[in-house]
Amino acid sequence: MTEQAPYRLYLREDQIPTQWYNLRADMPEKPEPLRLPDGRVAEAADLAPVFCDELVRQELDDAAPYFDIPDPVREMYRIYRPSPLCRAYNLERALGTPAKIYYKFEGNNTSGSHKLNSAIAQAYYAKAQDLDGITTETGAGQWGTALAEASAHFGLNLDVFMVKCSYEQKPFRRNIMETFGANVTPSPSNTTEIGRKMLSERPDSSGSLGTAISEAVERALNIPQNKGRYTLGSVLNQVALHQSVIGLESYAALRELGEYPDVVVGCAGGGSNLAGLIAPFMRDKLRGSRPDTRFVAVEPASCPSLTRGRFAYDFADTGRTCPMAKMYTLGNGFLPSPDHAGGLRYHGMSPIVSKLKHDGFLDAVAVKQTDVFAAAVEFARLETILPAPESAHAIYQAMEEARACKEANEEKTILFCLTGTGYFDMKAYDAYNKGVLGDYEPTDEELAVGFASIPRIEGL
Repeated sequence: MTEQAPYRLYLREDQIPTQWYNLRADMPEKPEPLRLPDGRVAEAADLAPVFCDELVRQELDDAAPYFDIPDPVREMYRIYRPSPLCRAYNLERALGTPAKIYYKFEGNNTSGSHKLNSAIAQAYYAKAQDLDGITTETGAGQWGTALAEASAHFGLNLDVFMVKCSYEQKPFRRNIMETFGANVTPSPSNTTEIGRKMLSERPDSSGSLGTAISEAVERALNIPQNKGRYTLGSVLNQVALHQSVIGLESYAALRELGEYPDVVVGCAGGGSNLAGLIAPFMRDKLRGSRPDTRFVAVEPASCPSLTRGRFAYDFADTGRTCPMAKMYTLGNGFLPSPDHAGGLRYHGMSPIVSKLKHDGFLDAVAVKQTDVFAAAVEFARLETILPAPESAHAIYQAMEEARACKEANEEKTILFCLTGTGYFDMKAYDAYNKGVLGDYEPTDEELAVGFASIPRIEGL
């Protein structure tokens, strides 16, 4: 049947999932719980001042396999979902591979990425709780853009702390956020206590997601009358839950084609799109019905948490204001290079993704920036979509998998998530086209500095 598979397969609107799938329910060993600085397990009351009440419930529930998607969220999903499942015929022919390459394209919305899937949910829950405003961080700007769009829809004030190097590299992302009514501040900034502290220590800091998170949490806690909350665009269990719509739609579309992936590939910064994409396929692996499916996380060599980090409890933010998560981490004090894949410049990784990697259910690779952009340019010329640098990490690895199939003369089905478009990343593409884009890999000595910031807690 796949010989006649369309270039793009769209499910019907009535096939948009009515429930999010919670992969933790099927994991034989659950991710370790969030912990407070003193080592105590974080409870709902500890998280309630920071996150919306319903999001806290979702964050802490490892047992419920499904959560109903509220009607107002599904209604907004209908504006841009279902997203298409695409067959990369032109890429297959160019590679001369017997492999079949499919990708789930999540860039067909105003925000330009998959981030809107969780932004709508988080903004809805904030509105339902009668809050006045929410705060967040953003790296490359996809999450900030998505949350600005969702906040405008539900009538919420939004403060965004944007990593400074991305604030400067991607001004039009900032302009879109402001168009939707968000207030955007480069991080580190002099508007928060933690920002001022960071600037006093490193006046020329290009920023990091960890610092931006700290500033956003501080701002949320200072919104008058307890009417504000913080929202996070990746890493957390609640975000992985919302992003399961990617995998659920992919699963349904492939089933219509009579296909099932042998390899599932996703870029990994905080891990939300990867966790969402793999969710139903990993469920099959964990239940034993598809034990041979391989899953590959692709991260930048400049910020290699999964491939060179430590599996340990660490703070989610540089200012150590958030609870600690058991994850692969480079240390909350690690400051990544100003890589153009800004959405992947995070010191840690989703506890779900981390646990799956640690327990041997998922592989990880780290790739260089110039190799990623070479793959992005080839993909754009063949498939007519200019990918975001983050997404191009998955493209690179999917191409590597397809080349391996050619060498081994194996016909495998490869699935990856094209998380977003790169039309606001033209400075990076310009640098690549001019031959001035470089690569960076932290030395062992540089990693040691970050590792030194990982807290040591007796008994953990």
